[in-house]
Amino acid sequence: MNKRDVVLSLLDAGQKPAYIPAAFFLHFDADHRSGQPAIDKHLEYFHYTGMDFVKIQFERSFPQLAEIQRPEDWVKMPFYDLDFYKEPLEVVAGLVKAARKEALVVLTLYSPFMMAGQVVGGQEKITEHIRQDPEKVKHGMQVITDSLMGFVKECIRLGLDGFYTSTQGGEEGRFSSRELFAEYICPYDLVLMNEINRSCQFNILHVCDYHLPYRDLAPYVDYPGQVVNASLELTGGETTPQEVSRLLGRPFMGGLNRKGVLATGSPEQIRAEVERVIHTAPERFILGADCTVPSETNWDNLKLAISIAHEHQSG
Repeated sequence: MNKRDVVLSLLDAGQKPAYIPAAFFLHFDADHRSGQPAIDKHLEYFHYTGMDFVKIQFERSFPQLAEIQRPEDWVKMPFYDLDFYKEPLEVVAGLVKAARKEALVVLTLYSPFMMAGQVVGGQEKITEHIRQDPEKVKHGMQVITDSLMGFVKECIRLGLDGFYTSTQGGEEGRFSSRELFAEYICPYDLVLMNEINRSCQFNILHVCDYHLPYRDLAPYVDYPGQVVNASLELTGGETTPQEVSRLLGRPFMGGLNRKGVLATGSPEQIRAEVERVIHTAPERFILGADCTVPSETNWDNLKLAISIAHEHQSG
């Protein structure tokens, strides 16, 4: 099996992966976020660590717009066409060409809600707007979703194998009730994710806890994605990879805290923690972190964790 076969075998109940696959992600420095330098750095990192698929970091933020200050201002949200995504599309095309025969190539896709946060300068502001008047925010969310859909379809045309779909909005304390998430965030997520799921064979649903923790992952049970990646640290108590896999009905990716021993531990501590996680893992599992690891993390730490996973046969 090559790396493509190993990862795809996780999705086939009739196959057993030759080993436990693993992958970790980090942002590269500003000089390696676009063009050929970004392509080269992604390939260098992929080959050095030995991870089992190429994951492209998305580094094209939506501009913050001073004219959008109140919910009613979302009618001013501009539509960004493919010219806006020229740089990330170049990176996608380059990495698909360079690596697709060897491994699956996937790209981070931030949700419309997350991109809306960039437009108004932070998650707190878009959350406030939805709390105040969600109906007036809908226009902006639709424009953002339409823009991202064009980008998604172009990535698929270029040969991308799938997406790492990052979503927020269902955290504890974000809204007073889950109805706002269900009515004003979830539908825009699903428009994109359903298109991705129809067109791509390997998509990772990432439930992102970067800003706020979750009480549980129940709001995401019906979200598409062949694999789920999420933190195990919930406000109601820590869960396990097996429990997350069982709840969402798909293989789990993760197990390691991005700021824990993976980032700061000794080789002995990393081995002990990886072995502990593998012991609690479901049969179909990818070793990873709960989110993007700090950029300063030593690549040797990640390489070691990946190599330990490869010593174990899945299941």
